[in-house]
Amino acid sequence: MTQKPYGTVLLKAATILDYLAEAPSKPLQEISEATKLTPSTALKILETLQMIGYVKRDKEKNYRLGSKLIKYANQNIQELDLVEISLPYLEALQKTADETIHLGVLTANEILYVNKLEPHNQTIRMSSKVGITRPLYSSAMGKAVLAEFDAPQVEEYLAATPLTAYTENTITNQLKLRKELEQAKENQVAFDDEEMEQEIYCIGASLIKDQEIVGAFSISLPKYRLTPEYKMTLIDAIIATKQQIEQAL
Repeated sequence: MTQKPYGTVLLKAATILDYLAEAPSKPLQEISEATKLTPSTALKILETLQMIGYVKRDKEKNYRLGSKLIKYANQNIQELDLVEISLPYLEALQKTADETIHLGVLTANEILYVNKLEPHNQTIRMSSKVGITRPLYSSAMGKAVLAEFDAPQVEEYLAATPLTAYTENTITNQLKLRKELEQAKENQVAFDDEEMEQEIYCIGASLIKDQEIVGAFSISLPKYRLTPEYKMTLIDAIIATKQQIEQAL
């Protein structure tokens, strides 16, 4: 007996994802024609896929696969261009600062960790791992990415996101967060001062390609090791690494 599929809309969504895997960055009309779906049906499915992070729409209203799919393909994560391109620069950064380094991408208004470099000579290790997500408003990488949003995007994010406290240092005031984002935009780095985890300090920077946010990276360390001089050394190294990775991209 032939088994009948459950949920034809899932099959239609799979058709769209398969098409975008082969033909990234396509407008609605081309997707509709290629998948033999009506424009209205294709749009409804794309909007749902976009909402859950499986599809992303750029400024030109073209669609491509979203980074949340990484969660279901961690075994292939080393094949991602961003991971491969950034790796030598992040390894060089770790020679300057033997600390935990994270690489992340924006997905469904969160930061998804796609790579992690462990320190070589430090006894304290971060609990983070590839595949987890962190909120934008309370993480260094997240705030670095938020700082790249335009004003309407920031307002849309704040309207949809409760600023829940993870520690007593988490910023839950929208006005204070906006001021931090302004400083992050100006200084090219953002900070997590024990906002996600007690006693952990992070410094992050966004990664931009063709005026699009492609990811972010950060250095995390126990706060007791952070002197003013060391902090400036880390900031300078992060900014230099940001420029190198963006140039390579």
